[in-house]
This record gives sequence, C-alpha cells and structure tokens, in this order.
Amino acid sequence: MEKGAIFDLDGTLLYTLEDLKDSVNFSLEKFGYPKRTLEEVRVFVGNGVRLLMERAIPNGTENKDFEDCLKCFKEHYAKNMYNKTKPFDGILDMLDELKIRGYKIGVVSNKFDLAVKELCKNYFNDKVELAIGESEAEGIRKKPYPDSVFKAMEILNCDKNKTFYLGDSEVDIETAQNSGLKCISVTWGYKDEQFLKAHGAKLIAHKPSDILEFLK
Repeated sequence: MEKGAIFDLDGTLLYTLEDLKDSVNFSLEKFGYPKRTLEEVRVFVGNGVRLLMERAIPNGTENKDFEDCLKCFKEHYAKNMYNKTKPFDGILDMLDELKIRGYKIGVVSNKFDLAVKELCKNYFNDKVELAIGESEAEGIRKKPYPDSVFKAMEILNCDKNKTFYLGDSEVDIETAQNSGLKCISVTWGYKDEQFLKAHGAKLIAHKPSDILEFLK
C-alpha cells in the first residue's frame, strides 16, 4: 500500500476567499440583501457552500429566498472561481516534492464536487491524483465525517498508518480524528494558530515547507 497526503482545498492549497465573497455578495445583492465583508465570509467558510449561504443570508434556511440564492451563488461561482483564486506561496513546490518522495496526493473538500474537480485540474493538473467534493447525494457524508477521506484512501490505495490529513480549520482537525489519521494544521488559511490550538491542533505548519519536515 502507498503513503498518502490528503489535503483540504480552500485555505489549505488555494486562496479562494475573495472569489467566494464576490459570489456570495452577487447572490445576496440580486435578492436585495446586504452584502458581507471579507472577514465575515472568512468565518462562514469551511462546511460547504450550503452552510456558507445559510450563514450569509438573513434568517438562513428559513428565508424564502434561500434555495434560489444558493442556486444563484453556485451558478455565479462556477463562472467566476478563477478570478482571484490562486495557490498559496510554496504550495506547488511542496506538492512536487511530495510526489518525488512517493506520496499519493488527494484533495477532499466540502465545496461542491464540480468546483473541486475543476479547480484542482486548473491549478494542480497531475500534481493531485484525486479530487473529491461534496457528494452527499451519493451517500458520502461531508467532513468532519470520514466518508470522503476513506473513499480517497481506498481509491489511492493508501496505508492508513502512512497517511496524513492536512487542513486549515477545526473541521479538518475533527475530520482527521474521525478518520484515524495524523493531522497537520496550516496557519496560512482562514483560521489562526491560536484558534487551531484551541481546537486540538498538534502539528502546525506555518509555511508549506514545514509540511515536508513533518513528513520526513
């Protein structure tokens, strides 16, 4: 079986926050609701786009426009997710080095599946061997449930004892725990070091090259 590195996407490999904010605000404005700041959206992300919009729109899912607003967000984001999004500095070199070291690399995200696959294809190409987004319609529960991580490990033929999970949020820490994997938390994403430590982070990377040190 293979060594594995399973990554979260938003805030871990890619800086996506501004494109998410722009699509959130496009949708809110279309339905006559106040726009959200970048910092508000930073707090809202991490549990998939449905919960993102639930937090962004007044009264959440009880709002009569919620489903239409969510649909509008998805349509706008699918066409605008490359405007300001980019890999964090050092990510591409880190992924190349992991491949040289023989790691199978997968991405598991709560973002909708089409966007996850398209973003990984556009920014990482063959650096990432597998990308899995939200697939609850197929019976695969979102993170922090371990379902998508287990699916990725099965497809990549990863040895659980030689596989790490890497992410930038408390959801990722819990996902790793539920999957029985060691977790590396990163501080360049959407949660700071103090927050991560308060939620149980043990291994903390401040730059992508730190990941390579942990995986020696």
